[in-house]
Amino acid sequence: MRGTAFSAPVDGGQVSGWIDGHGTPVLLLHGGPGLSYDYLDEIAAEIGGGYQFAAYQQRGIEPSMLDGPYDVETHLADLAAVLDALEWQMAYVVGHSWGGHLALHAAAALPERLLGALALDPLGATGDGGMKVFNDEMLARCPEAVREKVAELDEAAQSGAGSVDEAIEGMRLYWPAYFANWDDAPPMPPMRMSVASYAAGSTSITNHLPELEAALPSISVPVGIVAGAASPMPVYDAAVLTAKRIPGAWVETIDDAGHFPWFEKPGCVRAALDRLAGA
Repeated sequence: MRGTAFSAPVDGGQVSGWIDGHGTPVLLLHGGPGLSYDYLDEIAAEIGGGYQFAAYQQRGIEPSMLDGPYDVETHLADLAAVLDALEWQMAYVVGHSWGGHLALHAAAALPERLLGALALDPLGATGDGGMKVFNDEMLARCPEAVREKVAELDEAAQSGAGSVDEAIEGMRLYWPAYFANWDDAPPMPPMRMSVASYAAGSTSITNHLPELEAALPSISVPVGIVAGAASPMPVYDAAVLTAKRIPGAWVETIDDAGHFPWFEKPGCVRAALDRLAGA
């Protein structure tokens, strides 16, 4: 589901995306970091009527600029630039995984631009965000035959030493581990990746976790978190502990759903957005 293309001038170049629909503005933020934004089409289709939604490719992958920096500060500046280019003074932000974590950063740093933030199975914002549990669980869910290869490919990608093809192969191998049941996982959608953005972005996320955790009690915009009950991302460590620190925040746990809850429980994202918007 794609609408009209747009580009937003940012430091060093531009980021690009698309806009469609009519109604309350919603900006979609993809996961990664360093992944392509194509899979957001499924979320846009689920949200459907009543909202005007836009998505943009974060820097590192075409059609956006390829160059960094890929740190949290730059991603926040790019997000604000997209809102400016769309002529949206305020919007809801809906982010998945790392995009949900970025939405929390935006709620803390850009409250004057946000109507609210909805984080879909995000990396949390307390402690390590649940990252160690997530990584351990992903490997534990992989069959023994592929576990060592997956760990090797992911370590190379995080260090910035692996190739794009190797990084995507690693993701393909462990893709079913994101879901409630390995054998029932849908096919992985086409994915592109920037290893440089993934490596640098992951380091910046870790470095900024204490700062974000300290800012949670000051967040003044409405915040909702959707967590897959069967996700490798730990519900309590990532979602519940984060929401407890944000005034008025809530968590919606989706039974029998994993890290991409809308795949297994269609309608859950639209329902959560309507709840956040008070519809």
